[in-house]
Amino acid sequence: MSSVLTVANLLTVLRLILIPVFVTALYYQRFTWALGVFFAAAITDGLDGLAARSFNQKTQLGAILDPMADKLLLVTAFVILSMPRFTLTAPIPFWLTAVAISRDVIIVLAAAVINMTTGFSRFRPSIPGKLNTFVQIITIVFFLVANAFDLLTGYLPAVYYTTLALAVFSGLHYIVHINRLMSEGQSEDQPE
Repeated sequence: MSSVLTVANLLTVLRLILIPVFVTALYYQRFTWALGVFFAAAITDGLDGLAARSFNQKTQLGAILDPMADKLLLVTAFVILSMPRFTLTAPIPFWLTAVAISRDVIIVLAAAVINMTTGFSRFRPSIPGKLNTFVQIITIVFFLVANAFDLLTGYLPAVYYTTLALAVFSGLHYIVHINRLMSEGQSEDQPE
């Protein structure tokens, strides 16, 4: 039995702890601080996976906690930065926040329903899904840089539409991905 207190899990917990710090920085419109905190949280996302692989510290808790921490950080960022009260520039468009959050909610609900009805539980992230998360992180970084330093503002509309396109594509791809995984699982269960 592996320990729950691994370096990887501690980095994930640190990311969770940074979320209220990030929100507090945004509340007081300290965008440089918010950018630093968000960047630190994003770095812990890469480091926890690296630590889990390098030190052979993959745990069931980490497998659940890591994606939850990612989604909580991104959902919090999108929701807060969609509110005009928390930004100096125009806020992130609400339609983008709605699509980003809806995609994740639909995937989680679909996975739960599939698990409850079929018992299938081998859900793995897809490459487009990982790319979607990366692009969402870049979107938040661009937005925070625009608010902290008045830079990159002109690029924001292109970033928003890229994020939208990737959210839709990765959501549709995940449906196909899950269907393929379930088909592979059923064929493995069939007697030879």
